Amino acid sequence: MSANTVMKTSLRNFFAHKGRMALSAVAVLLSVAFVCGTLVFTDTMDTTFDKLFAATSSDVTVSPKAAKSEGSDTGRPESLPASALTQVERADGVKSAEGAVSSMNVTVVNADNKNMGSENGAPTIAGNWTRNDLRSMDITSGHAPRGPTEVMVDSDTAKKHHLKMGDELRTIAATGDFRAKIVGIASFKVTNPGAAVVYFDTATAQRELIGRSGRFTQINVAAATGVSDSVLKKNVAASLDGPYKFQTQKEAADANRKDVGEFMDVIKYAMLGFAGIAFLVGIFLIINTFSMLVAQRTREIGLMRAIGSSRKQVNRSVLVEALLLGVFGSVIGVGAGVGLAVGLMKMMSAAGMDLSTDDLTVRWTTPVVGLLLGIVVTVFAAYVPARRAGKVSPMAALRDAGTPADVKAGLVRALIGLVLTGGGGFALYTATQAAEASEGSLWLGVGIVATLIGFVVVGPLLAGGVVRVISAVLLRMFGSVGRMAERNALRNPRRTGATGAALMIGLALVACLSVVGSSMVASATSELDKSVGADFIIEGQNGLKPQAAEALKKAPYVSHVTEVKFVKTKLTKPDGTKEDESLVAATPTYAQDLRRETTAGELSAAYGKNAMSVGSEFAEKNHLKVGDTMNVAFERGRTADLKIAAITSDDTTFDKGAMYINLTTAERYLPADRLPLNGMMFAKADAGKADQAYKALKSSVASDPTVHVKDQTDYKQTLKDQIGQLLNMIYGLLALAIIVAVLGVVNTLALSVVERTREIGLMRAIGLSRRQLRRMIRLESVVIALFGALLGLGLGMGWGATAQKLLALEGLDVLEIPWPTIIGVFIGSAFVGLFAALIPAFRAGRMNVLNAIATE
Repeated sequence: MSANTVMKTSLRNFFAHKGRMALSAVAVLLSVAFVCGTLVFTDTMDTTFDKLFAATSSDVTVSPKAAKSEGSDTGRPESLPASALTQVERADGVKSAEGAVSSMNVTVVNADNKNMGSENGAPTIAGNWTRNDLRSMDITSGHAPRGPTEVMVDSDTAKKHHLKMGDELRTIAATGDFRAKIVGIASFKVTNPGAAVVYFDTATAQRELIGRSGRFTQINVAAATGVSDSVLKKNVAASLDGPYKFQTQKEAADANRKDVGEFMDVIKYAMLGFAGIAFLVGIFLIINTFSMLVAQRTREIGLMRAIGSSRKQVNRSVLVEALLLGVFGSVIGVGAGVGLAVGLMKMMSAAGMDLSTDDLTVRWTTPVVGLLLGIVVTVFAAYVPARRAGKVSPMAALRDAGTPADVKAGLVRALIGLVLTGGGGFALYTATQAAEASEGSLWLGVGIVATLIGFVVVGPLLAGGVVRVISAVLLRMFGSVGRMAERNALRNPRRTGATGAALMIGLALVACLSVVGSSMVASATSELDKSVGADFIIEGQNGLKPQAAEALKKAPYVSHVTEVKFVKTKLTKPDGTKEDESLVAATPTYAQDLRRETTAGELSAAYGKNAMSVGSEFAEKNHLKVGDTMNVAFERGRTADLKIAAITSDDTTFDKGAMYINLTTAERYLPADRLPLNGMMFAKADAGKADQAYKALKSSVASDPTVHVKDQTDYKQTLKDQIGQLLNMIYGLLALAIIVAVLGVVNTLALSVVERTREIGLMRAIGLSRRQLRRMIRLESVVIALFGALLGLGLGMGWGATAQKLLALEGLDVLEIPWPTIIGVFIGSAFVGLFAALIPAFRAGRMNVLNAIATE
């Protein structure tokens, strides 16, 4: 048979079975769409930020060397003197230079005390209006601010919060609160991904945001005609002497892009990971499809072999069909991926992160990656069925359709599966015995991979026993119809095992993450009850501003309020090496509010003059003991020799590894304007006055909506909600893999119905009603789905319990199985099975009895 004939045969078979191929094509389509959609979405976000950073960066930017992209922990941005602006203006190649003020440590509220900032994590940026802003914005209403009572806002924020000219806004900064009325609205020339921006006149911005007149946070420099940015940077740097940072437009844009890029990479690779899981599940679907098609065409393949087709030609014919399937599904998947990216952009815009389809970016690599992945995965999945087809002998044309079971191959497969599962189980056990989390994580990864592959390989062996148990519990009540459904599921254990394995993968991950999430919440709650002695925990966005801290300290019905600051230092260890470390500087009542066990010394002594504590792991690693002295260099402050007065146990969840000093020690070695804001605060109510204290504390900070006062119940609920939101997002992404697995169940049943056409016709002829036939197929589907669910949930709970043992090394020592979730998923799997059987059962019920009996 020539190559041309092979191609014609493949095309004929592909289009003859196009209905049977459709669901496999959908699996390829979904997986490719998810990959391409992720790439287009993240590339579009990159383009959006690139345009924004390029538009907002001047030719050369001069800023304080200590300035950080995330803002200042003191609440006041790092600044440089106005004299620096004068020097820059005199540098060669400077066309113009202007001082700019910008701060992200602000909260802007409207007249109803509602936060005007973004809810998606984007910053609120306050500053002065400059000529450089005209590069990225146009004033579309009113005018720029001209005095202390005027403010201009960006149009996106105005639209989102229904702001209009004349509305009053209150800006809360570390230096205090101030009010201003909207006199202008400015629109971005490029897409603003979600930041809220407000502008003041220069004098107001300096006074209210920096806290000092005659200071700027940066200098924007424009180059004279014919002067390159690199030359201008060199000239400006030569004109200034001091701790300054000089960046060209490209360097500033690249630095900003790097900050955003790290966050984007996390999103990108996480989503691609879930796409990979969907591809893995799709492989089972494709293998099943081609295995069943090969089995159904045994006689046809035998005739091809009898008239001269070689094994290679038959093999090649099946692979060409797979290639056609991969190309078809991948091409549509690439297009669907672009649509998915647009949908994600619309969804993000609704959530507050504005992304314009004008910036839609489809790089040439995206369709190439999508096509390659889809085609390679499909052909790879079809390779084993293709080899099986090549082994069909010419004599098969003389027998009934269907390949005899290869008993020897089944035994080898079962043996390999048991070895892998046993090895994976041993790796999981080894992980639970690890002394360090890093060592255990490696064994956990090996155990997860080995047990997953082992369960997939041994699936046909497990199918016989598990399906019989499920059937005994569930199907016997349906009489003869239930028994027939059980036998159909057991007829081909390899097919049932592969179909159940596809569902198993997604549900195993769901169960594992549910166990880990529930255990984390239970452990944190238990630790909270054991360690936190305070009645109230107070947190703020970007720290607690001084006015909020002072108001809290004056609240009635409160016996004490604890301030907690995180101070950056550089420690000189006994061996002379230096290490960056953030010390917890707190008032002495912190020892009551957060109970910490010590392995040596008394924690109260660590709050003495020139004293500190260290964690037990740090002390052991560096051979430190109580009485030793640590050289501590405070960032932007002086250096001190602090005596180690206590060593705290690191067998905890909260403040693990923390080093404590008295707040007065930090105040002694740091200038007042370099003290960080309170990272959090604690409060203890007067005896019997908890409710009154709660209300009083909330009332004292009611004017700042970013400050949250929580009692222990509130705090526990916040922990639960945060982990729950993360898990829900992961479940949403895993839904893609589960959808593909459901398609696999549908495809298996549909092909099984075709395979049993004659049998179904005979059963109908001897009295089986359409209703009974449909019920039989639905019950078969439910059994397969529950088989996959049992394997997946059992495997996932094992993974989750092992992972919790590693978390216990980090202080999260409570194992909690979320039985409502596990039971809910198991019951949901039965409904998944019912749903998957709808179309196959409907088609089986519509079969013409005489035509079905006559089918060969």
